[in-house]
Amino acid sequence: MLLVAALAWRYVPEADRYQFGVGAAILIGAFTVAGLVLRLSIRSGIVGNLRAASHVIGRVAEGDLTARVSVRAYGETEKMLRGLERMTADLASLVRQVNGSARTVAANSARLAQGHRDLAWRSEHQASTLEETASSMEELTSTVAQNAETAREASELARTASEVATRGGQLVSDVVATMDGISDSAGRISEISSVIDGIAFQTNLLALNAAVEAARAGEQGRGFAVVASEVRTLAQRSAEAAREIKTLIGDSVAKVEAGHRLVTTTGETMQDIVGSVRKVALLIEEIAAASREQSSGIVQVNTAVAEMEQGVQQNASLVQEAAEATAALATQAESLLRIVARFQVEEGRHGQGPATPILAA
Repeated sequence: MLLVAALAWRYVPEADRYQFGVGAAILIGAFTVAGLVLRLSIRSGIVGNLRAASHVIGRVAEGDLTARVSVRAYGETEKMLRGLERMTADLASLVRQVNGSARTVAANSARLAQGHRDLAWRSEHQASTLEETASSMEELTSTVAQNAETAREASELARTASEVATRGGQLVSDVVATMDGISDSAGRISEISSVIDGIAFQTNLLALNAAVEAARAGEQGRGFAVVASEVRTLAQRSAEAAREIKTLIGDSVAKVEAGHRLVTTTGETMQDIVGSVRKVALLIEEIAAASREQSSGIVQVNTAVAEMEQGVQQNASLVQEAAEATAALATQAESLLRIVARFQVEEGRHGQGPATPILAA
C-alpha cells in the first residue's frame, strides 16, 4: 500500500499533493485498521475453536464422553471439529456397547460359574456312586466266579455220577444176563435130573426083572440075584438123588427167577437213575455255562463302569478347568467394567447417556 502511494505521489501536482497525502493517509489508516480487525477476528475464531476442541479432548481424556462442540468454524477447522465430534460420539457408542457386552459377559459368567458348580457337584456325586458300584461289582464278580467254579465242580461230579450210574446200569444188565444164563442152566440141569430119574426107574425095572429071572434059575441065578438087588438099590438111590437134585434145582430156579425180577427192577431203576443223573448233569452244565457267561458279562460291566468312572473323572477335571476359565472370564469382565466405568457417556451416569454440547468460544 505504501509503495503504491509513493509511486502515485510522484505524479500528483504540487497543488494537490497535500490533499492527496491526507487522503492516502486516511486510506492507509483505514486499510490498516481493517487488517488489524480482520486479523484479530480470525485469530479469535481459530483460538476459540482450538480451545473448545482442546477442552473436549481434555474431558475425553478424563473419561467424560458427554462433551460436544457446537460447530461455528469453516473450512479445515470445521472438518476438524466435526471429526472430533464424530470421534467422541463413536467412542461413547463404543463404550456403551463394551459396557453392555461386559455386563452380559459378567452375568453369563456368573450363570456359567453356578452351572459349573452344580455340574462339579453332580460329577463328584456320580463318581462316588460309580466307585460304590465298582466295589459292589467286584464283590459280585467274586461271588459269580465262585458260583461258576462251584457249578463247574458240580458239573464234573454230575458227569462222574452219570458215568458211574451208567457203569452200574451196565453191571446190572450183565447180572441180569448172567442170571438168565443161570436160569437156563438150572432148567437144563432139571431136565437132566428128570432124565436120570427116568433111567433110574428103568434100571429099577430091569433089576426087578433080573431078580425074577434069577429066582427062576434057582441056585445058578442066586449070584445074579444079589447083583440085581444091588443094582436095584443103586437105581433107587439114584432116583432119590435125582429127585432131590430136581427139588434143589427147582428151588434155585425159583430163587433165580425172583432175583431176576429184582435185578430187572433194579436195572430199570438204574436206567431211571442214569437218565435223571444225565438230566441233572445237563442242567448243571447249563448252569455252569450260564455262570461263565454271567461272569464274562459282569467283567464287561466292570470294564464299562471303570471306563465310565474314568470318563467322569475326566469330566470333573474338564469342569474344574472350565470353572477356572469362567472365573478368569468373570475377573476380566469385572476389570473391563471398572475400566469402562471411568468413561461418562451420560449426564450423572457412567458408561452411557446423551451428550452435553460445549459451545466454542
